[in-house]
Amino acid sequence: MSNTTAADRISDTPMIPRDHLFGNPTRSGGRISPDGNWVSWMAPWEGVMNVFVAPADDPGSARRMTSVKDRPIPQHLWSPDSKSLLYIRDHEGDENYLLYQVNLEGTEEKCLTPFENTRIQLIGGSETIRDKILIGVNNRDARFHDPHLLNLTTGELSLVFENNEWAGFGADDSLTLRWAMRQNAKGGTDMHEIIDGKVAEEPRESTGLDDAMTTGMAGYTTDGSTLYWYDGRGRNTAALYAEDTATGERTLIAEHDKADISGTMRDTKTGVVQAWSATYLRTEHHAIHEGIGASLDWLREQLEGDFGVMSRTDDDLRWLVWNDPMTGPLACYLYDRETETLTQFYVTKPELEGAPLEPMHPVEIPARDGLTLPSYLTLPGGSDPFATGKPVEPAPMVLLVHGGPWARDTYGYNRAHQWLANRGYAVLSVNYRGSTGFGKDFVNAANREWAGKMHDDLIDAVEWAVSEGIAERDKVAIMGGSYGGYATLVGLTFTPDVFACGVDIVGPSNLETLLKTIPPYWEPMVKQFHERMGDPTTAEGREYLKSISPLYKASEITKPLLIGQGANDPRVKQAESDQIVEAMERDGVPVTYVLFPDEGHGFHRPENNIAFNAIAENFLAEVLGGRAEPVGDVLGASTADIRVGKEHVGL
Repeated sequence: MSNTTAADRISDTPMIPRDHLFGNPTRSGGRISPDGNWVSWMAPWEGVMNVFVAPADDPGSARRMTSVKDRPIPQHLWSPDSKSLLYIRDHEGDENYLLYQVNLEGTEEKCLTPFENTRIQLIGGSETIRDKILIGVNNRDARFHDPHLLNLTTGELSLVFENNEWAGFGADDSLTLRWAMRQNAKGGTDMHEIIDGKVAEEPRESTGLDDAMTTGMAGYTTDGSTLYWYDGRGRNTAALYAEDTATGERTLIAEHDKADISGTMRDTKTGVVQAWSATYLRTEHHAIHEGIGASLDWLREQLEGDFGVMSRTDDDLRWLVWNDPMTGPLACYLYDRETETLTQFYVTKPELEGAPLEPMHPVEIPARDGLTLPSYLTLPGGSDPFATGKPVEPAPMVLLVHGGPWARDTYGYNRAHQWLANRGYAVLSVNYRGSTGFGKDFVNAANREWAGKMHDDLIDAVEWAVSEGIAERDKVAIMGGSYGGYATLVGLTFTPDVFACGVDIVGPSNLETLLKTIPPYWEPMVKQFHERMGDPTTAEGREYLKSISPLYKASEITKPLLIGQGANDPRVKQAESDQIVEAMERDGVPVTYVLFPDEGHGFHRPENNIAFNAIAENFLAEVLGGRAEPVGDVLGASTADIRVGKEHVGL
């Protein structure tokens, strides 16, 4: 094996500055107003992402609509009547999201749900009722969201239903509650019809645990004549069905043999499905409506890479379209369907245009029991001069594990992949069993397999990368957030000889305490956690959870570990990181621990994210031999509190 280091292999590849990758985008989150007269987007003001608006025919005439200075606004949308903008915010990462409104003139900005310790959720909107929406509010009992009708003109909030047991609701276009859902004793879902404001005693539809994640309602047509379903019952992947609400007859609309149907495009007036999508390795768009199909085909001819529709006008003549060129920054275009013109609205990160971004390679990795793991590989710059999808010689590798675990990795521009590849590492993201989107068999193969077969999948991926000449055996790091942080801790405790180091971001160390401290609004879903993870209400379950918790094997850690945690995390409490750090210090095991007092489940303020990644890339460089920008003065701009182990990252 060559002694060439990662730094030697990519010495001719320019270093992409951290803040170009992790700083605020120039613009993002574009939306077009339902009436087509306005466009809105997110952009930084005072270093914080705020909402801006401009006439659709003159996007350069921007006006700032919000004045948030502490924490980025994560999401905004137009009111159905195009008269105001709505957005949500929490406080320092506590995930108690409240709903705010600003009028189109930008003269009145107010909180529509001014409650303490409350998290709102959107239940439904309407095509025919343009000045009202249905929202759920848990200010009465933190466990349950009471549906309320919100008048967007007056701000009046009217209780529709007092909820003392239900996990969720479904409504039709008249903003009438039609369904109430809750978990059953099997860990599945019972779906009860609501008739004349009363919930039926018996469920009309029901699933067991196996179908709980692949079956549910997908909404009504505007006239209420059709109810769409995603349904995995009696099959593996979730298909799309249309139910005639008068007769109950169901018609199969779409299915995919390897992936769940994951999205639809609906007629903006009638709500009828016009196209659908499914994602196995890459997303496939399939049109049902001829006109929609023609537009999608035209866009495919104009744009390189992947694209999708992010916002549409009521008359469906104008779309905002995102485009991911894969080796360039994401862009947004205004598409006029009548004139067939495509006008660039913005590029999210113009500073990355011309940067040495690397292609992502979709790969299928075999697990030891025959399961196929859809995965994504990005190679370090300069390591694959012949574009074969493999480096000319093995490279240090970072196994980047997604959170959830009931989520998934996808194909496309990924700033963590680009950052790590630019620093000299192969980067591998694996959809291990339990990841969603690949059918219920794939999800259910992970039941009671935390630290078991789920971790075996990650080890099998490492072995595959080594055998394929992609990764150096003794230079593989494991890194991830949430479940990915847990997987990192499992990797360093249960398989300490496999990984050279680990980076754990908001990962739980003790599954028993994790389940004891989940947010109250997750309580209606807790049975599924117990069935899929382990049941802490029984002595046997507690012993099992203890056996798969890294905390109790902390003394097995022999490799360097970096931990990042948000002090206000409502999902994985600070204690999850505190307790394993304390155990490692007690056992004399080196660890670096970074706490952010103004963050929650992940680091959303760019200055904090940049600071942690500065520490992380210098940590990885010390162990794996890649390259890193100096930490510099980025820590001073953040709230990072390095509580333990400054010496291990050169500080």
